[in-house]
Parts: sequence; C-alpha cells; structure tokens
Amino acid sequence: MTTVLVLNASYERLHYVSLPHAVRMLVRQVAVVEEVAAGRALGPWPRPKVVRLLRYVAMRWRHRTRPSWSRRALLTRDGHTCAYCGARASTVDHVLPRSRGGSDSWLNTVAACQRCNHRKRDRTPAEAGMPLQIRPFEPTWEQVLAA
Repeated sequence: MTTVLVLNASYERLHYVSLPHAVRMLVRQVAVVEEVAAGRALGPWPRPKVVRLLRYVAMRWRHRTRPSWSRRALLTRDGHTCAYCGARASTVDHVLPRSRGGSDSWLNTVAACQRCNHRKRDRTPAEAGMPLQIRPFEPTWEQVLAA
C-alpha cells in the first residue's frame, strides 16, 4: 500500500498515512494535494504523494514523548546504512540478540544488510568479531520524519 506524507498547515512534517486515508482527507476537505505521484487520478483528485492540512494542528504530543520504536523509523534513523559494513541496509539487527534478553528498543537495534545480519547470527558484535561503525541512539522526531 502506498503511503502519503502529511504536512501541517505550516508545511512541517507530521506523519505518513495510507493512500485511502489521504483520499478521505481530500474528500472531507481537510487537506489539499501539495505534490502529485505518478499514476491514475483518483476521481477528481490527482494521486497524492504529499498532502497539506488546511488548518494548523498543535503537536504537543511530540514535545512530551520520544518516537516509539519501529522498523521503518530505525532504518530511517540509520539512513538505510549497515552498521557493520556501511552497505545498503534492509534488515534490523539486535545488538544483544532477543534470545539472550535483547528487545526491540532504540539502543539495542541497528540497521544491517542481509549479509552482515546472517553472518552475525545469534551472537553479540564482540563474539562475532564485527564492531559497530555507528552507536545506537534514541532519535528525535525530526530525525525519524526526515525520510
């Protein structure tokens, strides 16, 4: 399913929504199309890639909490770059494997290419002889939405 970027009325990034959700926003006239994606039109609207809200939405929730962990946000945080070899990353690797008590958290996961993820297997980076080139960190909202 295609995702659509939603901008606030002030042109700051809010989040991504599904294409059907974006179309519903257009039908309800709460958003307008800012950037068009290639493809067929959806009724009277072009296929949206970016929509902008017509009214400003206060984002107080962003200042209270940090972004929650997700695979997509982790790959964005690491720039789709493998933490072990620097190649294009498409998988998530747990620094401390889940079988040993590791969890899906910002400080325990890094982006990894399939080759390095397979090579490291169920070991820590030290045991596998694969030092991390980047240090895991907890990102800000701006870093997660920078995609």
